Amino acid sequence: MIDLASLSLPILIGILLAGLALIIFGAEYLVDGASAIARRCKVSEFVIGLTIVGMGTSAPELVVSLVGAFEGNADIAVGNVVGSNIFNTLLILGVTALLMPIAITPGNRKVDIPMNIGVSLLVLGLGMTAALLHFGDNMLSRVDAAILLVLFLLYIWYSFAHGEKTESEAPGKTYPLWGAILMVLCGLAALIFGGRFFVDSATEIAHKIGISDKFIAITILAGGTSAPELATCIVAAVKKKGQLALGNIIGSNIFNLMLILGCAALVTPISFASLDLVDAALLVGSALLLGLSVLTGKKNSLDRWEGAVLVAAWIGYMAYLIYGIL
Repeated sequence: MIDLASLSLPILIGILLAGLALIIFGAEYLVDGASAIARRCKVSEFVIGLTIVGMGTSAPELVVSLVGAFEGNADIAVGNVVGSNIFNTLLILGVTALLMPIAITPGNRKVDIPMNIGVSLLVLGLGMTAALLHFGDNMLSRVDAAILLVLFLLYIWYSFAHGEKTESEAPGKTYPLWGAILMVLCGLAALIFGGRFFVDSATEIAHKIGISDKFIAITILAGGTSAPELATCIVAAVKKKGQLALGNIIGSNIFNLMLILGCAALVTPISFASLDLVDAALLVGSALLLGLSVLTGKKNSLDRWEGAVLVAAWIGYMAYLIYGIL
């Protein structure tokens, strides 16, 4: 393992740029491969984004949470998941909508977006009963974890069994199925390793120029762990595949809340005692803002002005966090 602290600033900047290049390369291959799989299997790009892309881009968070759980330090998973979901919905989806309005299908309106809201409320209801309802404790138990995991499996089954069989939003190259799967795997690997290089080198650069650890945590680390989702959604928007981008975000959010927290709490119960009520409110609020997009403006799309509202909410949240540490 390379000791980044011993490297000079120019070398660290080179590693940072290499990580960024890997992220862009990985997102390009992942989007093209996922779209090709959707065409081959005749399922919607949203379902592919929800499952293959959403789960794949959240794989680093799953590994970190499970390792922490086995080492008896699973509580960190709560902050990681809550912060990631807020970042995903407000900034990543907001920026994507600013680049290209995202189509909202009847299935998104009736099932997927309400599911995103419901799961956010469910996790907080299970994990923060003492803080919110004044009984029980602020713990996600193994029974709660089992509930989340069963619901997660049912939702994924429903998405494949009853998902809308839509055609690709934009034409793309045709690849054999094995080639498309290989592109997805290579894209995911590049995203994960590129994201790690980017976050580690950016953190060390920040240390060398005297930026505080707290500021690094809420900027570089919070944004860096969601870099795969951000790059994938931007590439999807440029390629006019908004449904894949929406599926990626909703899939990542549900994966984070139900599978990651479910698996971690199954290993060892997770405490929610340290979760800030403002963060909890933003978790539900970001999901509700996405839900409001189907009631305002054009009901069949997430428009640019709605994307601007999401980004503005994220800027306000970041200002609140930065003010809190100054």
